[in-house]
Formats: sequence, structure tokens, C-alpha cells
Amino acid sequence: MKRAAVGGADCGPLPSGAEVPPSIGHADTPYRVHHSSSALFLKRCMDLCLAIVLLLVLSPLLALVALIIPLDSAGPALYRQTRIGKGRRLFSMWKFRTMVRDAPEDPHRDFVLALMRGSEPTRPASKLVDDPRITRVGRWLRRTSFDELPQLFNVVRGEMSLIGPRPPLLYEYEAYQPWQLERFEIPQGMTGLWQVSGRNRVTHHRMLELDIEYVRRWSLWLDVTILLRTPRAVVIDGEW
Repeated sequence: MKRAAVGGADCGPLPSGAEVPPSIGHADTPYRVHHSSSALFLKRCMDLCLAIVLLLVLSPLLALVALIIPLDSAGPALYRQTRIGKGRRLFSMWKFRTMVRDAPEDPHRDFVLALMRGSEPTRPASKLVDDPRITRVGRWLRRTSFDELPQLFNVVRGEMSLIGPRPPLLYEYEAYQPWQLERFEIPQGMTGLWQVSGRNRVTHHRMLELDIEYVRRWSLWLDVTILLRTPRAVVIDGEW
């Protein structure tokens, strides 16, 4: 069970499924989007059906990757992080491990917070370059985005969607401005609008704007369009 400091105060243990309290300065979302329950139900049905099919089709690949990772570096094949989903609910997001065991999160936290606070406003929203924490197999997994495939289990469990804004870490949430909280009005996803709109070429601020644009424009057809464009984005734009 994880303890979270929100707005500088220790909120105590936050179990999976708990709602993250608003940070100090985080008013309620200034622009509320209300999608019909029937449309969201259809989105959930599409997610569940496609995720189950993908898990069945990709099961040999998942098993192979799970065997290779421990051969390359000591530690488990799977890695989980506490993320924030729809309605600001905490959940454990699964990934294939791409870093050395017990890698510190400080470099990533410092990098992301610098982008979010405007220290480097024009820098693309890419990941750290030449990160020594990443293993050899991990670099290949990140280039192909295979490290994200275990999140299909999160989709089946209803904690994520195939399409939606990426679920943020707690320290990312802490740096959000009020307008950015609108992203939690819809399920968080494995891929989304910003990934197929330039991916690593867009700035971090533009990435957040595209997430909000997706929430406001959302439709099942938009989900289908993004899903069909995702393989090309992975191949052309490289690492997520």
C-alpha cells in the first residue's frame, strides 16, 4: 500500500481504487465533459473484446518476452507502478520491466517536472536520452512499445482503456494545473491522440493539450481512428 503526499501533506495509505484528493490549488475541473453512459458502455465493450483477442493472439510473444527479460538482467519480468485512472482512482499499471532492478525514479521525476513546470517549454515530450537505468532488452522493448503490452490485463480488468490519455504518476498529478484535471473524465488508455499526432515530436505542453482535446472530442469513431493509426506511429516515431 502506497502513501501519497498531496499538496505537501501526507494523506496516509492510499489503497488501489482510492480516489486521489485534489492538490492545493487544484479546483474542480473548470470545464466538465459529460459523455453518455451508453456510449461509454460501448467503449468498454470494444475494449474488453479487443483486449481479450489481442491477449490470445499475442500470448506467445508475451511468454517469450517474459522469459528473455530475466536472462538479460536480474529481477522479475513484470513491473507495476501506481497510476491515476478515471475519476482520479489509483490502480496498479503493469509493464514489462525495462530497467535494472530497483532503479531510482528521481531522474525521470526531475525530467518530467522540469517539462511540466515550463523549464524547457519547447523540448519534445520524449523520454530521457541514454538513460543508464535501461537494460539492453529494455531498449528494444521500448522501441517496439512491447513493454506496454501487459496493460492489456489492465484493460480487461476495467482499470484502463485501449484508447485514452496516458495514466499519470502521482508526482505528475501533483504538478497539474486545474485545466489538466479534465483528463480524468474518461478512462486512461494505452495509446491516444498525442501518440498518433507526432508522439515524441510534440512538446510536453502540446501533449497535454491533445489529451484534453481527445476528452472533449471523444467518440467511438475517434477511438477506432486512433487505434488504426497507432501501429504506424510506433514504427515511424519510435520509442514512446
